[in-house]
Amino acid sequence: MTGHPRTARRDVRALVSTVAAVVVAVGLAGCQVASPQAAAPAVIDGGTTLADATLVDDPKGYVGPSTALLAEAAIPVPESAPTPALPATVTDMQGTEVTVTDTSRILALDVYGTTSRIVYELGLGDNLVGRDASSSFPEAADLPLVTQSGHDLNAEAILALSPTLIITDTSLGPWDVVLQMRDAGIPVVVVDSERSLENVGTIIDQVAAAVGLPDEGAALAERSAAQIDAKIAEIAAVAPQDPAEKLRVAFLYVRGQAGVYYMFGTDSGADTLITALGATDVATEIGWEGMRPLNDEGLVSAAPDVVLVMTKGLESAGGVDGLLEAIPALQSTPAGEKRRIVDMSDNEILSYGPGTADVLDALAVALYAPAAPAS
Repeated sequence: MTGHPRTARRDVRALVSTVAAVVVAVGLAGCQVASPQAAAPAVIDGGTTLADATLVDDPKGYVGPSTALLAEAAIPVPESAPTPALPATVTDMQGTEVTVTDTSRILALDVYGTTSRIVYELGLGDNLVGRDASSSFPEAADLPLVTQSGHDLNAEAILALSPTLIITDTSLGPWDVVLQMRDAGIPVVVVDSERSLENVGTIIDQVAAAVGLPDEGAALAERSAAQIDAKIAEIAAVAPQDPAEKLRVAFLYVRGQAGVYYMFGTDSGADTLITALGATDVATEIGWEGMRPLNDEGLVSAAPDVVLVMTKGLESAGGVDGLLEAIPALQSTPAGEKRRIVDMSDNEILSYGPGTADVLDALAVALYAPAAPAS
């Protein structure tokens, strides 16, 4: 992957795994799901593309909130389903050797919805028999949930679906459920839990290897890398070139009902997203690492022009007004003064998978062409 190494950095894995665990604890999607048959929250699309958008003259001076919408939520799939090369033997991220002999009933589960998306793009979407709460793309909407209370794995719901393969990572729990599935004789492949621009290809390769489609995975990883590179170049062409004029952006993780407010910094996944958008990650600039509880001093010193948040998180805080009231220090920043809050679907903004280029495109429109009408 040109410009995006496909080997994740070992020295940040522990940090990112901790971040993922905290996200799970407070509920990434902010949903309380009581029934395994409950409908998935829809991923919102209908936005315009950056190529078709009308840019604002002064992104720093723009006043008002905006929502980043995907131009198209539907997942591109091969014209015909590929034939997996089975049995497939892989050594997963935990060093466990797993042999997969049957991919007819797959569960691909993680807190980001990334692994299920990859299975679909590889052409095995019809083989998925269930979903996690974050797999909210239209194609997965009718699949039964195997997570409850947000992102807790439900052993009974999983076993009821008789999966022949489970692909997951360490972002979901309780881990005893994963061990129980292995004890039940179900092949479980654990993939990397890190999510960033740097390892999109790695995750695709790992999922593809687990389902016996390594060549198809390599092609998807290469295509995704090319799309990401092209989108970053397109955004760079419209973003201010002068470092002093670049938008200063902070990513806040918000769960207002629980009083949870975090700022994401270096190696959180949000940092590479912000940089790819041609902006300055203010948390990294002030030495903020990983995912840490927000404090007034850090936010004011960061002085963001724009704050990125997840849509459900913003809703949980009572919208823009509620967020400004809950975090008074935000009112003392350029973003707060101009109400420059950009939200995007919880299940898209940090998912990092084959759809990453589309996520970047939607966020770029919200940053540089916020008045663009939906198509």
